[in-house]
Amino acid sequence: MKSFMFVTDLDHTLVGDNEALEKLKKELINHREKYGTKIVYATGRSLTLYDELKQEQNLLDPDALITSVGTEIYFDSNYKTPDSEWSNKLSIGWNRDLVEEIAGKFEELVLQQPSEQRLFKVSYLVKEEAAKKVLPQLDKLLQKENIKFNLIYSGSKDLDILPLHADKGLAVKYLQSKWQYDAQKTVVCGDSGNDIALFSVEQARGIIVGNARSELRDWYEVNKTEYRYFAKLFYANGILEGLHHFKFI
Repeated sequence: MKSFMFVTDLDHTLVGDNEALEKLKKELINHREKYGTKIVYATGRSLTLYDELKQEQNLLDPDALITSVGTEIYFDSNYKTPDSEWSNKLSIGWNRDLVEEIAGKFEELVLQQPSEQRLFKVSYLVKEEAAKKVLPQLDKLLQKENIKFNLIYSGSKDLDILPLHADKGLAVKYLQSKWQYDAQKTVVCGDSGNDIALFSVEQARGIIVGNARSELRDWYEVNKTEYRYFAKLFYANGILEGLHHFKFI
């Protein structure tokens, strides 16, 4: 047994079954104490909504927290200031005001609550049918302005517009480099479209929980490989199943 880097999405992945979560927490506490394993949460939630969930679920303190779909990374448990090195990388070619101005032309896009609007993230709600029509048009307009951007649509309702080099997967690569973990010693877990970036981190061991959404299921079917595992069980039980499959625990 050796140290590994454990990265997980929160909603409907780590969280969803309290009994299973407690079992997984015990395994992770034990592994961190014995081997120095690093625990990372990678969530679409802002810091505000993460804090709410942490209190509700009594989550372990992570070694790093990736919030707002990969646009902010925190190392200190008081979470006052995002990592400046990561923020500097994201600022290149990003123009938040212009992004919001262009997206504002589409009445189908409804701004999410204020806590979800961040320096490197503009977030909307848009229905699936409308998204099929609007997203290609929005993409074209943003490209025309030479903005370096990344559109992520997930859960059949959430649209995040981010800097080009911002997503959960790129944030994980940044941590791998900082902590010197290779793909074989990294495991990533998720359930939805905004986790696809996690499963695209080179050959990191991927665990897709059994309750995964259709957008991730469809992606997995096209991108099957021995280093990605589709669990039969749901939520934290699915993560435990995957950790056993890859012999991390």
